[in-house]
Amino acid sequence: MERLKSGDKAPAFELLNANEEKVALADLLNQYRVLVYFYPKAMTPGCTVQAQNLRDAKEELAKHNVISVGISPDAPKRLAKFTERDELNFTLLSDEDHKVADQFGVWGPKKFMGKEYDGIHRISFLIEQDGKISHVFDKFKTKNHHDVVLEALADNN
Repeated sequence: MERLKSGDKAPAFELLNANEEKVALADLLNQYRVLVYFYPKAMTPGCTVQAQNLRDAKEELAKHNVISVGISPDAPKRLAKFTERDELNFTLLSDEDHKVADQFGVWGPKKFMGKEYDGIHRISFLIEQDGKISHVFDKFKTKNHHDVVLEALADNN
């Protein structure tokens, strides 16, 4: 698992959103800096807290011209349920074959309750409008992810 780092060019990707519409990173970068955050599974406790906090931090992120985009291996239908249930105000994308997660280097071996399996590692990337990664967030708890991101944005302004 070779994870991308600050200064790397983000891979171009196009994935389906909760409405099964294609969303391309390049189109988003035309208008915004993009916080791409990878999470393991929609509607699980940790992922829910993380998403709700990003939802609530949307205005603060917007002050830095940043939008959030969540990526998981969930199917679009599950993403639609998650978006509706938690009134999420940002885009969730489906990476069912984990190709994009592989490109970012966030798919790999994990351990849970003694069991080993492959899955998404909870890591976020701040991508600037030129397509370069300016920050990698990998040290946070689901409940403070948004604070860590906002702190980094405040330090860079």
